[in-house]
Amino acid sequence: MYICNMNHFTDTIIALATPQGQSAIAVIRLSGNHAIDITDKIFKGGSLSEAKSHTVHYGWISDGDQDIDEVMVAVFRSPKTFTTEDSTEISCHGSEHIVQDIIRVAIKNGAKPAFPGEFTLRAFLNGRIDLTQAEAVADLIHAASSKSASIALHQLKGHLSHHIKELRQELIDFAALIELELDFSEEDVEFANRSHLKSLIHRIFNVINPIIDSFQWGNSIKEGIAVAIIGAPNAGKSTLLNSILNEDKALVSEIEGTTRDFIEDILVLDGITFRFIDTAGIRDTDDILENMGIERSKQKLREAEMVLFISDVNKPIEQIKQEYLSLQISESQHSCILLNKKDTVSPEIASAKVENIASSTRVETFSIAAKDVHTLAPLMHFLREFTHEKPRDESTIITNSRHYEALQKTKESLEKVLDGIDAQISSDLVAMDMREALYHLGSITGEVTTDDLLESIFSKFCIGK
Repeated sequence: MYICNMNHFTDTIIALATPQGQSAIAVIRLSGNHAIDITDKIFKGGSLSEAKSHTVHYGWISDGDQDIDEVMVAVFRSPKTFTTEDSTEISCHGSEHIVQDIIRVAIKNGAKPAFPGEFTLRAFLNGRIDLTQAEAVADLIHAASSKSASIALHQLKGHLSHHIKELRQELIDFAALIELELDFSEEDVEFANRSHLKSLIHRIFNVINPIIDSFQWGNSIKEGIAVAIIGAPNAGKSTLLNSILNEDKALVSEIEGTTRDFIEDILVLDGITFRFIDTAGIRDTDDILENMGIERSKQKLREAEMVLFISDVNKPIEQIKQEYLSLQISESQHSCILLNKKDTVSPEIASAKVENIASSTRVETFSIAAKDVHTLAPLMHFLREFTHEKPRDESTIITNSRHYEALQKTKESLEKVLDGIDAQISSDLVAMDMREALYHLGSITGEVTTDDLLESIFSKFCIGK
């Protein structure tokens, strides 16, 4: 693993920072003690070694007498750079051949190819950012909506880190007193007031419990809220998906069982990504392939955060209710009932059925014509209202499963401390549980870490970041 090879971090590294493939321009980054000198060796257009920090210079990248490309080079001097090391950025034309030629000649003059995430790793190892901020860089790059980008930006600014570090420092202060008690164990003294420690732990719970609870919502924002469209064959599921997306995404046919597998696409509403999943119609059938599709539909139903059950408004009310109840939708899932084909019955009949089903099932019910996007306004309002019920303080929403697990383990360790205090156990056992809590809190920000953890995190980054 490259993280174990600390000698590598004395090298000057190089990588393409923009996506591979043809483009108008590409940006190549160098970072390390010799970044400016190496770039200067291959640059024609003035001395970069004498250039001031945060300046841009026009010229050519050359391999000896052979010019490679006309470029702009930005110079950044330590410590006011992303990695805190001397850095340069070469803006060249976006030809893959030119990019590889520039990287080749830079390596020829002393640079080393960067590993995935190495620029951000160096920023972390050099103390410019902590681990949550480093992970926020990756989240920001991959943000698929304004809401997920906003949450990542809050973490990049250190909002989550600030909360965690404050709590950890207060715990450290108490832990130090308990450790001191161990040095005087024979004298039976108590330096850490147990009632004050219990108050601190309850105050910590008041901070971390909402953060822990925010994970499900935060993960949904990051990955997209899964919305399963469920119903019998020919209920209008595919037509509804096409209308929501305003494109012919799913095949629509009068033949039952057309959809044999799920079809998925996304729509961003108010900055939040929804993943709509059109599923195979649920019914009893001897068709092996269709049955496989139905099983997948049921799996998507169980995994979805929101369920849209769609049925033909012409069906008897009791049949519609029975079909909905047979889905056994969890109480933790948000759901609504859509009575489709409202244009085939009178407004009075549609309204009466909506009222009857909504009152007896206590589930939001709407009548729609899936092929007419104008009838979907109540549904779209329902989707937006769902997001408004969720936590609004983006600075304390977590989207990372590693942070969630670490906070859960911190809470478990602190609960052991409380139990130990109530049971009046010895200071050494209380100290053990305190150390465990401090370890898990420190692992979030990277104050406590391992090579394996860093490898796992940074190996998922792109090479130029």
